[in-house]
Amino acid sequence: MPQVTVKFRKTHERAELPDRQSAHAAGYDLHACLDHNLTIQRGSITPVPTGLAVEIPPGYHISIRARSGMAVKHGLTPVNTPGTIDADYRGEIFVPLINLGREDYTIKHGDRIAQLLLEQTFEILWQEGELSATDRGEGKFGSTGKR
Repeated sequence: MPQVTVKFRKTHERAELPDRQSAHAAGYDLHACLDHNLTIQRGSITPVPTGLAVEIPPGYHISIRARSGMAVKHGLTPVNTPGTIDADYRGEIFVPLINLGREDYTIKHGDRIAQLLLEQTFEILWQEGELSATDRGEGKFGSTGKR
């Protein structure tokens, strides 16, 4: 598996590095970095600190995504999923979680709150012109049916 070095700085002494939970996991789990428990009220959005700042190499970005277990079991997900961290951002990573669940949810220091993926960024060269035809054509939402 190819490796890419990402420099980091702890913005809080108790910050934990993102880690993978299995050998072939694509995402690295982000941990909450808290001095006190943080309760996210049902229906509200709360930015959760990670205590980490990163230096992403040029040509890459980080995507922040939900952890499926938290989303399914508790209704907690990043509100802007997937969130994007650009290569030139140097501030602390916060994960804005929304609680779509049926009850308030309390996050403790070290809880795994989201996952990050390092992804390659491509420069787009826009070219105006006629577009090739497809079976779908200009069909909008739901135009391909339910199955």
